[in-house]
Amino acid sequence: MRENWRIKVSVAAGVSALALSALMTAPAVADEAADSLQEVQMPAGVKIVEGLAPVAGADAPSLEPEADAPFSAAAAAKAAPAANTCLGSTAAYGSKGCFQHNGDIVWAGDTQKDGMSAAVGVYTDYGRAAEVCVNKLGVNTWATCNKDYRETGNVRLRVFRYDGDTGKFYQPENWSGWIPVDGKY
Repeated sequence: MRENWRIKVSVAAGVSALALSALMTAPAVADEAADSLQEVQMPAGVKIVEGLAPVAGADAPSLEPEADAPFSAAAAAKAAPAANTCLGSTAAYGSKGCFQHNGDIVWAGDTQKDGMSAAVGVYTDYGRAAEVCVNKLGVNTWATCNKDYRETGNVRLRVFRYDGDTGKFYQPENWSGWIPVDGKY
């Protein structure tokens, strides 16, 4: 009888430890804030650019989750995108970003009211220094950074959060795939 009690206690302790480890190692969901923000280390010399409000009448991308948007990756790959199409849509907690090939415009959307700004890092495949477009306009807004990238190059987006008071970037973060600057896949 005493042996059964020890077995039950051992099993209960093992199950509790397993449940605790599952809770502690679960990844953060894109729509949920991390309990403690982790700082993102940026390469030295990254230029931070404050985004501007889109021009009046601009066809801004949706701030809604991609699952709700009618989009077919296969169709987009076959057809040439419209001039105002925002490519490479990427999101993480509180931030959304995409690239408009006509005019080389980077869009940074802020989706969470948490005192931080949305940030979209832009990297090229031809060695141009990385830059970060920051949206300081507030929650549920888009900011744009108008750039001039080499038409034969590709860009890659990295979305995360930015704390303007400290000048630091924070996870969760997410990366897009490579996006052709000319919009032709």
